[in-house]
Amino acid sequence: MDLTARYGLEFNPFLKNSREILYTGNEYNEAVFRLDYLARTKGFGLLTGGPGRGKTTVVRNWSSKLNPSLYKPVYSSLSTITVNEFYRNLAGSLGAPIAYRKTENFHAIQEEITRLALDKKKTPVIIIDEANYISNAVLNDLKILFNFEMDSRDRAVVLLVGLPQLNNTLRLTIHEPLRQRIIMNYHLDGLSKEEGREYIEKKLKGAGCSQPVFEEGAVEAILNAADGTPRMISKLCNASLVIGHSKSINLITADTVMQAINDSTIG
Repeated sequence: MDLTARYGLEFNPFLKNSREILYTGNEYNEAVFRLDYLARTKGFGLLTGGPGRGKTTVVRNWSSKLNPSLYKPVYSSLSTITVNEFYRNLAGSLGAPIAYRKTENFHAIQEEITRLALDKKKTPVIIIDEANYISNAVLNDLKILFNFEMDSRDRAVVLLVGLPQLNNTLRLTIHEPLRQRIIMNYHLDGLSKEEGREYIEKKLKGAGCSQPVFEEGAVEAILNAADGTPRMISKLCNASLVIGHSKSINLITADTVMQAINDSTIG
């Protein structure tokens, strides 16, 4: 008997690379509401949250649902590269010709955004993930790059996604002009205890489970240790299932979870 059979699962829903089962709690729904506002309004947005809080999941699912006849999403997590590499990557992602010099890429990007906005009636949605690692030089250029018609209108959405310290970076005096352009700033908090239970239940149900898997005390132990972080909830659920299966335990107890917590690096 393998692990999935023991716990009545079609697959393990707590593994990162398994079939995605999307849980949309209050934080997720509020973030999507803010992102929809940003898409309609255009301009700069900021989405932050601690590690494992679901930032990338929110943005990926939100952008995948944008009307392709109205929006062109461009995703980049190449946040540690040089300014010119950033320009080259962005130009290529937009479908603009890639040049050797930064100034040529600068103009190519602006021309392509203008072409998309005016000729194709499409709004580029440029998503920069892990933006807390982005260099000051790139941040300094962002406001200049996305200035159109003497700053009178925005033709693109630029969404910076990163850890909470990104807010501290943007509070620096040198970034004041960019910070003033941010029209949407949302921080993803963790799941509540109730939402954490719903998260586990939805994952199990989505994997075809119809039998009890975790005792109430086990769920409570997982939620206490995970502190509202979806990634940590999944990690502890998976570790508990692995330990339970190795010991031929059909119902995960709090003791099993405590062993999983001790075996896991929680940070």
